[in-house]
Formats: sequence, C-alpha cells, structure tokens
Amino acid sequence: MTNEELTKMIAKISRDIFGKPFLHQGVFNKRLRTTGGRYMLGSHNIEINPASYEKFGGNELTGIIKHELCHYHLHLEGKGYKHRDKDFRELLQETGSPRFCSLLAEKRRKTNGFHLYECISCKTEFPRRIRMNTAKYRCGRCSGKLQMKREKSL
Repeated sequence: MTNEELTKMIAKISRDIFGKPFLHQGVFNKRLRTTGGRYMLGSHNIEINPASYEKFGGNELTGIIKHELCHYHLHLEGKGYKHRDKDFRELLQETGSPRFCSLLAEKRRKTNGFHLYECISCKTEFPRRIRMNTAKYRCGRCSGKLQMKREKSL
C-alpha cells in the first residue's frame, strides 16, 4: 500500500464513520516502533507504522486509523483530544475505535543485575543498578573513596 492509497483510505473512513472530511496526509513511517500510529499536532498528518499493517492486516489498520481520526477531529474542533480526556473516550465509544493497538514488539526485560560499590575506608556497600564513575563520587558516611566490589546478578 502506498502513501496515496493510505490517504484515500483514511479519507474514506473519515467520511463513512465520522461524517467529516480528512484534509491532510496519511503516511507510513518505518521509524515508529512501539505504536501503531500517531496524529501530528503541528501538521495534522497521520502517521502509520507499516509493521502493524504487515503483521496484523487490514482490520488492525482500520482500527488504528479510526483511533487516530478521533485525535484528528477532536483537535481540529478544539475539544479534548488526549487519551485521558472525556471527549476522546466518548468518541472512541461512539465510533467503535480501539483504545490500544496490538503489541508490535515484546517488552524488554528489566535486568536484575546490579553493581556493588564499597567504601575503602569504612567498608560500607552501595548497590547501584547503573554504573557510576568512582572518581566523581565519595562515601556518604565518611567521605572515603569508592571502589567497585563486583558486578552482581540475581
């Protein structure tokens, strides 16, 4: 599907379901990773993730377009267009638009490992999830120098 075909599809869904014209552009954006689409406030264009169309097909694409058109029409009318706004939630209900799209990527697992630092003077241990530069920091108890004791994983 090309960007021109996408724009025509968005315009048709806008006319049929919302009864309002879509006067801007619809484009595929390969850089979208975690979302199915987005409405651009400045340009009023709608960007769609091509991976969601390839992975889930036309029904998912239609749902994403309806969701983004809810943002589009409410924003142009000066109403609440954000996910938490009452106007937005009501329009989603009226049009049968999905609140979320299907998951495209698996969520990254949080690492359980951490770095263990120790004060050279008082032997106090400081567990940290993120590495730190021991030349920049001192012990909070005695102001002694810190050294990495070990990288530990649970």
